[in-house]
Amino acid sequence: MLVPPPLSLYVHIPWCVQKCPYCDFNSHALKTDIPELDYIDALIDDLETDLKAYQLEDGHRSLHSIFIGGGTPSLISPEEIGRLLQAIEARIPFSPDIEITMEANPGTVESGRFTAYREVGVNRISIGIQSFQDEKLKRLGRIHGRNEAIRAAQLAEEAELNSFNVDLMHGLPDQSIEDALSDLKQAIALNPPHLSWYQLTIEPNTLFYSKPPTLPDDDDLWDIFEQGHQLLTEAGYVQYEISGYSKPGKQCQHNLNYWRFGDYLGIGCGSHGKISFADGAITRTVKVKHPRGYLNPEKPYLGQETQVDSDERPFEFFMNRFRLLESCPKQDFVERTGLPLSTIQAPIEWALSQNYLEDSGDEWQITEHGKLFLNDLLAAFVEEE
Repeated sequence: MLVPPPLSLYVHIPWCVQKCPYCDFNSHALKTDIPELDYIDALIDDLETDLKAYQLEDGHRSLHSIFIGGGTPSLISPEEIGRLLQAIEARIPFSPDIEITMEANPGTVESGRFTAYREVGVNRISIGIQSFQDEKLKRLGRIHGRNEAIRAAQLAEEAELNSFNVDLMHGLPDQSIEDALSDLKQAIALNPPHLSWYQLTIEPNTLFYSKPPTLPDDDDLWDIFEQGHQLLTEAGYVQYEISGYSKPGKQCQHNLNYWRFGDYLGIGCGSHGKISFADGAITRTVKVKHPRGYLNPEKPYLGQETQVDSDERPFEFFMNRFRLLESCPKQDFVERTGLPLSTIQAPIEWALSQNYLEDSGDEWQITEHGKLFLNDLLAAFVEEE
């Protein structure tokens, strides 16, 4: 039987000062002032529309977490972020320990607002630093420098938030092993409770895709990961998902809900949502992508709505769940897909025979071998036509 899981909310702010050459997110370089009053009004209306459409306005489900991403959400004033959070709480109850994260860039104006964001309800900041080397930041199209990056992390700590995250990339253009580890050591020295350390990938529809830079080879990338992982472990960070490291108890609750196949509403340009219902249905949504269309009062916010069929659910569940290094309770599969364990008996037995998984009775645990062959493991849960 499908049991509706914890509910989160993703809020998308689509504007940036400029578009980075590696970014394939739904972001738009600023050409005029942000229409923040109109956009916050639209976000609130978008939420109301979703709550009514999916019968969530009855208050029976509370919000587990909120993540305000982008784009660059910290371009929106603290006053308007506060108005948005008040409007959200007036329409759907917050859980007592709700995590409210907002992404921010390390620019002087934005980082100077951290305390003001905390005062209006934000209790976690995610800072997009990416590198501490000015040359690499310039190649990545970032508008901040090393000193601003360091100062932003210090200001986040001084703001007395519940937590803050530093986003750091490796495998950058012409980056040596020494350069990558130097960046990581500087991030560790700032002592963030959470560190997202991920490899640059070249995605379609980006400037780097049309004009590919020279990236480190596979041997160097492996050395960077192995040595970096050791540095993080020695500094007291625990890897809990593919690119997520945290101090004990400081994991990102919003991301955990994603990877545990939880539910989330998505409001704002191009945002995605997933909602489960007690009758067994699972619905995915995508909102209108471009700000002009999203802000057009004559058009709906919803761009696409699809149902997750039963034969798609095993793959979707494990594609998310196996990002996490924690064990997976078998009951989670039953409650979050609405399917009996018998539907996946054959692929599970095959995965066990390949030493991709271990079975402890009530839980499955992906093995070190399984992590190396993750694509093969996930492919076993794809329904053949």
